[in-house]
Amino acid sequence: MNSKLISKLLLLGVFPLISVIILTYLVTTNKTLDLDEKIIEVVRTFEHPFITKIMIAVSFIGNTWPVIIVSLVMLFVIYKLYQKRDEVLLFIIVSLGSTGVNQLLKHVFKRERPILDPIVVETGFSYPSGHSMAAFSLYGIITFLFWRHIKSSFKRKMLIVFSVIMIFIIGFSRVYLRVHFPTDVLGAYLISGVWLFFTIWIYQYIKDKQFSRQNKKNFP
Repeated sequence: MNSKLISKLLLLGVFPLISVIILTYLVTTNKTLDLDEKIIEVVRTFEHPFITKIMIAVSFIGNTWPVIIVSLVMLFVIYKLYQKRDEVLLFIIVSLGSTGVNQLLKHVFKRERPILDPIVVETGFSYPSGHSMAAFSLYGIITFLFWRHIKSSFKRKMLIVFSVIMIFIIGFSRVYLRVHFPTDVLGAYLISGVWLFFTIWIYQYIKDKQFSRQNKKNFP
């Protein structure tokens, strides 16, 4: 990557990073609490037994074991189809790193969960949402890795649509079930976006360096 492209990519990563810092400040100083509660009340108007069952099922998909199972299946598929160990390693780093960052931030900020009559019971701290971070990181890295190998523009679009739907609906389910504030989900998306961006950027930078060295060897 040339220096201009690197600069542009860094700017793309810096913007969500600044957004994370601003949002985290607002959350930790309780400046978003009124807005959070108003949004939860609006979402509450959509409450229906059938929708609740769907949201519980969707939220379950974002639990630890379903995420692990999906991750293992994706790792197997990526390796079997493309034989790319470096892509498997990237997938593992993104997934495990996202979980680690989430747990660290939860214990740093220690935000209590909403007390507005939650539909399901959850323990632990609220900010940022673990389900939302896991969804963004998982489906984000799946999109990146498969995009590189899919040539059909239609299939690429379908991949993006599927990933966006999964990321959004898992985050929405956490607000619907009233186990997270909307800003917990928004913060999770931004943090995972920053994490995903920089891990992919570093990966691509290393790959480009390796490609340049290989070219020098082949064409001295």
